[in-house]
Amino acid sequence: MSSRLVAGPLALIAAGGVVAGPLLESGLPAPPQQWVFAVLCLPLPALGWLLAVRRPELRYGWLLLAAALSLGLSVLGIGLSARGDGHVLLTALIALSTVFYGLTWIFVPLLFPDGRLPSRRWRAVAWLSGGAIALHAAGNVAYGYDPYHLPAWPLSPVQLAGALVSAAGQLTTWVMAVVVLCGLVVRWRRSEQAERGQYAWMVGGMAATAVGAVLLSLFHFGGLRYGAVGLVGVLAVVGSLPAAIAVAVVRHRLLDVRVGLRGSRLHLVFDLRPTVDEVLSDLGTALEQTPEPVEQLARLAAAVRTGLDLRWAAVTLADGTRVVSGDQEGRPVLELPVRGGRIECGPRDSGPLTRVDRRLLEALAVPAGLAIQSAGLVTRLVNAQEAERRRIERNIHDGVQQQLVALIAGLELARATGAGPEMLANLREQARQTLADLRELAAGIHPSALSQGGLVEAVEERCSRLPVRTTVASPPSLRARRFADEIEGAMYFTVSEAVANALKHAAASAVEVRLALDGGRLRATVADDGKGFDPRTPARRGLATLEDRLDALGGRLTVQSEPGKGTRVEAWVPVDG
Repeated sequence: MSSRLVAGPLALIAAGGVVAGPLLESGLPAPPQQWVFAVLCLPLPALGWLLAVRRPELRYGWLLLAAALSLGLSVLGIGLSARGDGHVLLTALIALSTVFYGLTWIFVPLLFPDGRLPSRRWRAVAWLSGGAIALHAAGNVAYGYDPYHLPAWPLSPVQLAGALVSAAGQLTTWVMAVVVLCGLVVRWRRSEQAERGQYAWMVGGMAATAVGAVLLSLFHFGGLRYGAVGLVGVLAVVGSLPAAIAVAVVRHRLLDVRVGLRGSRLHLVFDLRPTVDEVLSDLGTALEQTPEPVEQLARLAAAVRTGLDLRWAAVTLADGTRVVSGDQEGRPVLELPVRGGRIECGPRDSGPLTRVDRRLLEALAVPAGLAIQSAGLVTRLVNAQEAERRRIERNIHDGVQQQLVALIAGLELARATGAGPEMLANLREQARQTLADLRELAAGIHPSALSQGGLVEAVEERCSRLPVRTTVASPPSLRARRFADEIEGAMYFTVSEAVANALKHAAASAVEVRLALDGGRLRATVADDGKGFDPRTPARRGLATLEDRLDALGGRLTVQSEPGKGTRVEAWVPVDG
């Protein structure tokens, strides 16, 4: 919306200037050449508006609008000067014609087709050209150039200096225009087949512009007063490049703008590829409305395929999960690694992928990476939950269930044989052991101490049963604090897993646990004096699932260790207050 609010008024001002200026200059009824001039100038602001609105992230449309605005204001200045006395404001407006010439002769072909320099080596040309254009314009203002009110002789020192500065700027502008034209020809010869037609028309437009500039210089055309040759020259200067760009749009889909006919009537159809902002907005809405991870990947692949006009696109996770949009044929022509996986692109229906396509794909890399990471995280959490369910099922089947079967059999035997006190005592002990095992199993799911007493109390109870010296430190204010169940559960099981690793794998003789709340984060630190390990190894001592769990809550888990120097596990999650 903001691009429309800016581009629309600029285009209207430019269009109004190129129409009003010639009419003010000649008066009504205007001669045919004035109308021809105005008509040939109008495509430039129209093209600039179209590209700036539909491709606001690219600089080329704004460049065309700047050139059109310079032309419109300068022509308006000439028209106003023809109707009145000379004025410094009109001189400044007329001097904008030098900006128009500089932009169209240098920057329009230099930044073709997407508003970027061909390479870093052209930076010097761009800076030198910008300086030359500024000198040319400033020199014309100081000289007081006005085709209807030429400066009187002898010139003042300021006017003389302005004339010299203007001449130096104009000469440098011509030299830079020749350099840029030669570079454009080289790029045309080296361009890919899909872009060669676009470059060919731009080269032709530049050649026609150069011919028009020569005619203007030879016949000193000013104010449309110097005959047919001058008229041809000015029309070539103002109309050649817009015409070339328009043909490149119609015939060669410049910047992915396609123009065609629809239906039985002559309706022009501008079929434009979605902009980066539109693709990102649509993708964000689609992902928000799609909770299933696989479906999110499908929406992402479809967005890439639509945004780049591909035959097919695929999204692949690090675990090998792959979703394809379209009918895949052959190998991908472009792959982009993103966080948690990669995006694969098939060929386009018309020509190879361009630099604009690659930049669009790079713009999608961040949201695509987040979507892929989210889908992978959900998948890992689901797998972890399924694995935990199966572990609990096995523990019940292999442990408590067998104990209950044995206890029932013992009770049946006691009833049948009239058991004495010793047998009843054994059965009572079996019942107590089964109850203890059930409590231990339940503690692995969600300990009662955590539900009743909170995080600090549950951690202290867990560590009190360890066979090594273990200390738990926490501020008094934290003991009475309660947090959401998922937060307390995540931190408790993280501490439990870290302590278990210290006992099972690190051969630690002392463990220190610290709980703290600062800066809106609930923190837990578990440090041991064990043998340590190399954290670069793939093994994470069972913390990978807990890391995903903390990540889902917006937290993080880090492990610091070194062989022979113990291990330090730090975890945090954001909390309110």
